[in-house]
Amino acid sequence: MQRALLYTGLLVIIVCACHSTDKKIFSWKVPDTALIPATDEGRLIRYGRDLIANTSHYLGPKGTIAVLSNGMNCQNCHLDAGTRLWGNNYSAVFSTYPKFRDRSGTTETIQRRVNDCIERSLNGHPLDTNSVEMKAILAYMQWLGQDVPKGTKPQGAGIRDLPFLERAADTARGHMVYLQTCQRCHGAEGSGLFNKDSTAYVYPPLWGDHSFNTGAGLYRISRLAGYVKEIMPFDRPRNAPQLTDEEAWDVAAFVNSRQRPEKAFPNDWPNIAKKPYDHPFGPYADSFTPLQHKFGPFKPIQRAH
Repeated sequence: MQRALLYTGLLVIIVCACHSTDKKIFSWKVPDTALIPATDEGRLIRYGRDLIANTSHYLGPKGTIAVLSNGMNCQNCHLDAGTRLWGNNYSAVFSTYPKFRDRSGTTETIQRRVNDCIERSLNGHPLDTNSVEMKAILAYMQWLGQDVPKGTKPQGAGIRDLPFLERAADTARGHMVYLQTCQRCHGAEGSGLFNKDSTAYVYPPLWGDHSFNTGAGLYRISRLAGYVKEIMPFDRPRNAPQLTDEEAWDVAAFVNSRQRPEKAFPNDWPNIAKKPYDHPFGPYADSFTPLQHKFGPFKPIQRAH
């Protein structure tokens, strides 16, 4: 039996089964920014949205508030200010945090998670958790997830998982995909495209000194491949993937084979048995090489666990 219930800003589809393994699937609808109230709280929400969309203006190398990050904006990875389905959106942030994460081996707050992104994906320094900017970002994320039930991860949150290849991802093939599909926006050298006043990236750098560092989630090729498959090229029609799964894996391998800032996080994965199959740094709880953990093939690694 299937029932559809309409809540403010959220379409909830409930799939009911007549046994103990009932499963609920929630489809998230982005709240309308026109409904943000004209109150102090509403102004904080709008500021949070602006910080996500124009991070570099406030916190980049020429930041008006602080100089904390590399010139990328949060929405370079969390598309459309964190609202795009399968574009790393924020729909599940307030419904799932605080939560235990194997990467840190601790229960993390939203503030910790935000700063984790700033330190890794923006290769920057953490925000003061008591700052107006942190409060604004949290207010915006809470507003986005206002109707998502606690403990629920809506459909379209995060990044899609792609089926594994039977082989290792191929950087040479990926280079060809990059030249044919990606360089027109990100540049032949992966350096991205600045806006007119060089304060932020219109298209972010994919490698080099101003890209995400080696501790970022997208440095795992499964995350980058799933993102590329669903979203890129950026100007393609929605819901019309142009790359094959193989092309997405290969171009992700190529991008992540290029030089980028190296930043160590020695406290990551305190239980090494919990490391993801494609985490590219040892030590490991298995006998597979760092090269195979980085590029695959991944099926043997998963079978071994």
